[in-house]
Amino acid sequence: MIRIPCPYCGPRDHDEFSYAGDATKVRPADPAAATPEDWHRYVYLRDNPRGAHLEYWHHVQGCRAYVKVLRDTATHEVLAAGLPSDDLPFEDLEAGR
Repeated sequence: MIRIPCPYCGPRDHDEFSYAGDATKVRPADPAAATPEDWHRYVYLRDNPRGAHLEYWHHVQGCRAYVKVLRDTATHEVLAAGLPSDDLPFEDLEAGR
């Protein structure tokens, strides 16, 4: 079982959350000028990393907040968590590899 530390409710089982997506994707800077290929890449193409990965989780059975989670996809260990606006130490982990 994955324990996700919600910034508002504290540590909770992952059953209370719904996976909300990859937190590393960045929308096209100028949506009006983005090509269909830019939108296709943003919406559909995803990496399948092994190791540390930033994700969004929605606390649907709790406070309903979105939480940014840094999780190891191989072990499911939660390395850090916070609000979507928080900077988590993802770059530090990637640099150390």
